[in-house]
Amino acid sequence: MQKLFKEVASLDQRCYNEFDLSEDILMEHAADGMREYIQYHFDTSHTIIIICGAGNNGADGIVLARLLHGDYLVKLYLPYGAKSPMAQLQLRRAEKIGVQVITTIEPSDIIVDALFGSGFSRTFDADTKTLLTQLNQSHAIKIACDIPSGLHLEGTLEEQTFKADVTLTMGALKLGMFSDAAKDVVGKIHVLNLGLSRTLYEQNSPYKLLESNDLKLPHRNIQNSHKGSFGHLAIVCGEKQGAAIIAATAAFHFGAGLVTLLSNENVQLPHELMQSHLLPNTTTALALGMGLGNEFADHELESHLQHNLPIILDADIFAHSLFLTLLQREQIIVTPHPKEFTTILKVCGIADIDVEALQNNRFYYVETFSKAYPNVVLLLKGANVIIAHNEEFYINALGSNILAKGGSGDVLSGLIGSLLAQGYTPVEAAIGASLAHTLSANAFTKNSYALTPQDLIEGISNL
Repeated sequence: MQKLFKEVASLDQRCYNEFDLSEDILMEHAADGMREYIQYHFDTSHTIIIICGAGNNGADGIVLARLLHGDYLVKLYLPYGAKSPMAQLQLRRAEKIGVQVITTIEPSDIIVDALFGSGFSRTFDADTKTLLTQLNQSHAIKIACDIPSGLHLEGTLEEQTFKADVTLTMGALKLGMFSDAAKDVVGKIHVLNLGLSRTLYEQNSPYKLLESNDLKLPHRNIQNSHKGSFGHLAIVCGEKQGAAIIAATAAFHFGAGLVTLLSNENVQLPHELMQSHLLPNTTTALALGMGLGNEFADHELESHLQHNLPIILDADIFAHSLFLTLLQREQIIVTPHPKEFTTILKVCGIADIDVEALQNNRFYYVETFSKAYPNVVLLLKGANVIIAHNEEFYINALGSNILAKGGSGDVLSGLIGSLLAQGYTPVEAAIGASLAHTLSANAFTKNSYALTPQDLIEGISNL
């Protein structure tokens, strides 16, 4: 896992105050990190234009131009001049060694966006919109210095936000770069060293970025075992039976020893799955909500809930009259997509908002829900998944648009339920299942539009 930060100005200030590292020193290291990246990936035949703002993000770009000058044909474009003291100092240094400053954008192989950094907090004026539109239309390789211009700290975008192929960010990862909207503009992200180890630069943060090596698969290490040794997941099978069957199949492939569907009628199931009208007394976890519909009366659902088993809740249950009561339980995971999360926020009396408002401030509403329900593990689906529990937050940014298919969420529910049944804590189950879900999708080798739930499930077996 890597730490994520809402802002890094306080981390920079700590470097000044505690380590006697000046602004100039940090800037030199930031620019040298960009230089190193460019020299490693691109030979000296590439032409480079660095677009610099008037402040310290622009100063970073000016330093980069000085470091590349002599090895590359590099030019500076400063549409707003150099206004901050550091930008003015760095421009003087660059001009003294002969770095060329141009007055119009020229064709180039690489564009470096050093217009606005992570402190950007306003809207673009007309000239900036025109400039960013021009840059985005270029076929050059696009590199963002620290953060793409137009990306706000909370993760929202200006309409003409710079669309980077690569973001070279300074010192630490910024939370805003992992909003759903940001996924289309940040490209690949690399953290640059500022002259000291990240372990010293960074401090504590409640936000963590999940990585593929955080996945702990449910490998079977005990030989003296039987099917009951690996948990028994019960899944309530409602009106849309396919959702429960997909979840059950995923759970079985992810290690659950037994999987039973609870139904009012006989359902055609794969032979390895069981069904029952009553909750088996060997059940170790319950999944409820996927495809539920109106199949069960309240008293029928309540009959399946007379226990303290860990539960995953999804889909239709969020609008059910029992939902608020279920939120008071321990060992509970809720897995909404954005529309469903707006329903949860309304039902819980937290906010009455639409999906657009939620997506513009995902982190805020996740934090607010987690504070109100610290016992609940929330997994908010999206381009980047957010997992929250007791005001600790984990982001899985490994997913891709090939998961945007019906049934993908049911697979995820089955994976979570399987891990719960096998004894994982709710947080561990949410993290492990989410990582397995995305890594299975990433291993899919056919066309991006072709993924099916069965493909996902088969991929789980090969992780």
